[in-house]
Parts: sequence; C-alpha cells; structure tokens
Amino acid sequence: MKISAVVFIASCTVAVIFCIILLIGNKNMVSAMGGANSVVDEDTFRRQRKRMVEEQIAYRGVKDKKILEAMESVPRHLFIPEENRLYSYYDQPVPIGFGQTISQPYIVAFMTELLQLGDDAVVLEVGTGSGYQAAILARLVKQVYTIEIIEDLGKETRKRLKMLDYNNVEVMIGDGYKGWQEHAPFDAIIVTAAAEHIPQPLIDQMKPGGRMVIPVGGVYVVQDLMLITKDASSKVIKESVIPVRFVPLLRK
Repeated sequence: MKISAVVFIASCTVAVIFCIILLIGNKNMVSAMGGANSVVDEDTFRRQRKRMVEEQIAYRGVKDKKILEAMESVPRHLFIPEENRLYSYYDQPVPIGFGQTISQPYIVAFMTELLQLGDDAVVLEVGTGSGYQAAILARLVKQVYTIEIIEDLGKETRKRLKMLDYNNVEVMIGDGYKGWQEHAPFDAIIVTAAAEHIPQPLIDQMKPGGRMVIPVGGVYVVQDLMLITKDASSKVIKESVIPVRFVPLLRK
C-alpha cells in the first residue's frame, strides 16, 4: 500500500508539472470568452480571419487586394470585448458595449472598397466605435481622423489604437454631424452609424473628386447605404447602393 501511494503521488506530481510546462510554453493563448474554460490561441484566430476573408468577403465580390490583405491582417478580436470574442470572425455584427456594435466583416470591407482609396488619402470616419474600421483604413491610407461621440468609448478606443501602434489614426470625441473642419477637406468620408439625413458639413468637407459612404434612415427601419461623390466642379451626386441596418448616429 505504501508503494502504491508513493507511485500515485509521484504520478500526480508529474501530471501537474506537465500541465504547468504546457501553460507556460504557450504564450500566445488569449481568452475567447473571458472565462478560464474557454481559450483560443492566436493561430486559431489567424485561421478564422483567413477563412473570414475567403468565405465572407472575397466570395461576395470584394476584389481590392489591399483591402483583403488588411482584413486578414488586422486582429478583429482585439477590438471586441472579451466576453464576445468567440464571435469575432462570425458573419454578423458584434456588441462592443455602450449600446454600440462592430459591423459585420463584409460590410466593413464593402464600404471601404466603395471609397476607392489611394495610398496618400486623408480619410474622415464618423463613428469610431471600438476602432476596427479605423484600423483597417490605417493600413490603406496616409492619415485617418475619426470621431466618437461617446466619451468613455472614445477614450478607451484611443488607448487601444495607440497600444496596437496605429499611429496614423487620430481620435476626437465630439459630434460627428459637424465633421472635423480643422483637417478638411478629406479625400474620403465614411460614416459607420445611420444618420437621419446626410449632414451638410460632411458634404462641405469633401474634396472635389472625393467620396463619402453613409447609411441613411431611421432607427427601426432598413436604411439605405448611400454613396456620395463630388466631381471636379464640386457637383454632388447621391446614389443608393444597398439596404443596411446600423445603430443610429448620435448627436449632441
């Protein structure tokens, strides 16, 4: 009996040591749901991101290689609260707190492609949210200016973008309906919440030749994703692209 007890204790000790070695050795483990029982490693997230681009975005017709590369490289799960990270690469919007959501991956890519961005573009985003759309834009253009009306969310996102080294993104906390006159005119403007109407200040802050993508409509109805273009003579052309559903664009 004594020998059996010694063998049992030794076996348990070896098992514990082995588990500790495994846990220490895997430094890339991150929590998917914020709980100790659900863990996803970075390689798994990378595979999910690649599949997201192939099956949700490229398959539906987004062709711009730079956008596809950006969508595959930006770690979307880091822009989603831990309790919802399991859903980071699902084909759906995901709550990010403060009554806001991060848009469906396809919509992010589709709206970005509509802007027809060049490497030297300066872009205004209205509705920063958790910063994911701004991070995608940051990989494509020279400078991103983004406005968030919810102060706590804006401060949290500003820190996140700096921590992740998106140094060509500047976050302002304010009313997006007014745009950001200080840095206008913009090559492109993207609005990631539904406005009741197209704000005139945003149209005024577009460069001739510029483009704006904005969902327009009420809160509890299907909205129109609008493409606004301004030609070389500053003539404004409005085009409805697809029906969408966004959270409302808040105002002060």
